[in-house]
Amino acid sequence: MKKIRLRALEIEDIDFLYSLENDRENWNYSNRVEYYSRALLEDFIEKQRLDIYQTRQKRFVITSQEVRNYGFVDLYDFEPKHKRAGVGITILKEFRSKGIGSASLLLLEKYAIQILDLHQIYANVAMENLPSIRLFERAKYKKIAIKKDWNYYGGKFHDEILYQKIL
Repeated sequence: MKKIRLRALEIEDIDFLYSLENDRENWNYSNRVEYYSRALLEDFIEKQRLDIYQTRQKRFVITSQEVRNYGFVDLYDFEPKHKRAGVGITILKEFRSKGIGSASLLLLEKYAIQILDLHQIYANVAMENLPSIRLFERAKYKKIAIKKDWNYYGGKFHDEILYQKIL
């Protein structure tokens, strides 16, 4: 497998960010109900230059020497006092099930421990999102709760699993 690395989100990533964020297939899992404008995403990229202690979130581009963009991995709801953050990950379809997600989570965990001194990270995963369930369970996240009827899409309510990993 190619050597995966995480890098900061740059303005040159705007087209990639725009296409991924506005892919309606991802909206069920991201609570989106409308398209992002380029201006809004440019503002988001600009804010990524700020410290995570100010923004409470940080998005990284998953990349390698061979491929510019595999996807994104995020820390969100960063709580430095409680030493925790949520984790989100999106990998382009053609790169899924190739170990890229697992490698990206390991790099993110290293950053969370060494740079942010986090104690725990967690992920919210839709019950029907089997690839994400496999990813987080392989990465040693523990299922700690099922949130019943948590999200509404496709004309019905869906359960969501809360995963947690003590670092």
